[in-house]
Amino acid sequence: MFCIKCGEDNKDTAVYCRKCGEPTGVEIETQVAARALPDDLPPDRRSVDASPYQQGEDEAQIFSITPTLLFVKIGYVLTAIAALFLVAIASAFAYLIVPIWLAVILGLLIFVIPAFYHIKKKLVRYTLTETKLEIDEGFISRSTRSVPLRRIQDVTVVATATQRLLGIGDVMIDNASDDGTKVVLNDINSPKDYADTLLRQMRRLEK
Repeated sequence: MFCIKCGEDNKDTAVYCRKCGEPTGVEIETQVAARALPDDLPPDRRSVDASPYQQGEDEAQIFSITPTLLFVKIGYVLTAIAALFLVAIASAFAYLIVPIWLAVILGLLIFVIPAFYHIKKKLVRYTLTETKLEIDEGFISRSTRSVPLRRIQDVTVVATATQRLLGIGDVMIDNASDDGTKVVLNDINSPKDYADTLLRQMRRLEK
């Protein structure tokens, strides 16, 4: 490769001319740095939410969560106990109350109740990105509500006595919308961690 300034013969891989120091025009490979994962991300979301940051997407997810299924699991346990009790009563008083086969069918049917709430919980997702909070709900008719972080005025964690014992709670969000409605993230595990993450992201946007 010949220098365009002095004509010196250089190696093909040379970046600068060995005689006059003029750049040879060789394209220098650039490296794209991955976006750093926030230190304040809740511990249970760091491994799940690392990929959007490392990919360098324009609008990365900070967390994406669903309401806890703890109450649903308790419902399944109580339903199983009730079903067994129903079958036991039918067996002890055969054909005096209901036939055993009918008691078994009724026992299975009551599982529809916790199953309904299970599906209902799984169809709700709360997603925080760099600039907005999204609430996705519904199955056949799916709706997505987006709340810009710059319009959020207050974030409050509310938990009943039972929720506090179980380590869950609700995150209530006041936003400056025209209707003045609150956004509530219901039955969230470790709600304070997610509320703190939301507040920190809001502060980043204000800088």
